[in-house]
Amino acid sequence: MTIDEIYQLAIKMGIDADPRGREGIKCYLERQKKLFEETTKSKKEYFDLENLTNPYSDTRILFGDINSQIKKVMAGIDMNTGEIVLADRLREKGEKIDLVIAHHPEGGALASLDEVMDLQVDLLAYYGVPINVAEGLMGERISEVKRKIGPANHYQSVDAARLLDIPFMCIHTVWDNLGWNFMQNIFENKNHDTVGDVMKLLNDIPEYKQSIKYKAGPMVIVGSEKNRAGKVAVAGFTGGTDPGKGIYERLSHAGIGTIISMHAPEDHREEAKKFHINMIVAGHMVSDSIGANLFLDELEKRGVEVIPASGLIRVKRIKSSNNK
Repeated sequence: MTIDEIYQLAIKMGIDADPRGREGIKCYLERQKKLFEETTKSKKEYFDLENLTNPYSDTRILFGDINSQIKKVMAGIDMNTGEIVLADRLREKGEKIDLVIAHHPEGGALASLDEVMDLQVDLLAYYGVPINVAEGLMGERISEVKRKIGPANHYQSVDAARLLDIPFMCIHTVWDNLGWNFMQNIFENKNHDTVGDVMKLLNDIPEYKQSIKYKAGPMVIVGSEKNRAGKVAVAGFTGGTDPGKGIYERLSHAGIGTIISMHAPEDHREEAKKFHINMIVAGHMVSDSIGANLFLDELEKRGVEVIPASGLIRVKRIKSSNNK
């Protein structure tokens, strides 16, 4: 596969698993097109044209020739300067690494993380929050994330990849969409009596079984396993980063009884408790690994070898072409 083929596969898989559905993605891209058309001529040169075809600003080829042939990748959750140097060191030891794939965004993909958070407006609407209310709840949070990320050293690891001549890309919301879709199909299409029943099902998933051994498994942070589960929502898996804490009141009004999230700040826990929503924190690295594995399986199916690194709990669900 070429880098561009890997990139295009990521976009396709992300759209196929997106909570907004294909029609929602079409509407989003039409809004981007309209935004471009209305941009003044002097500012058009700064417009990211990738936004016209790729709805995920945090999924980008960061460095490298898009036509380079890729036979082996090193993939992980946080691929920072240290991991780029690690890839170079492995190359020195004879490991032919053609591409580094990060989950968490770097470079311009990190700088524009706030742009993907509009997805959460549609996700809240999917769970029963009126769209206008969802948009109001997310507006300030999106602005906050933009201000917070602004001062970061976005290109530190990208510059390391450039200096060491190692192709580098990141796949963020795409993998999160795959993880959300996987979890949603398991937990939202089934009635659960208690929170404990939800936890048992969660702990049976191979990645979470391994995370328990690593002392970083799922935990109930609001409520107890004896509590009635009610309607379960996988509400903290995609859309850039944490939503605002105001969502819990609205999700409670929408009939959500239990939330499964990757992670949750302490003030989110307090809000969930205030509105009597059980909350399960499934774990960050392990939950990110779900979507990563579903994508990496597809690469291996196409003959690309994968070296897992940086917190990725690698679980294979299909045979690679090399094992047939």
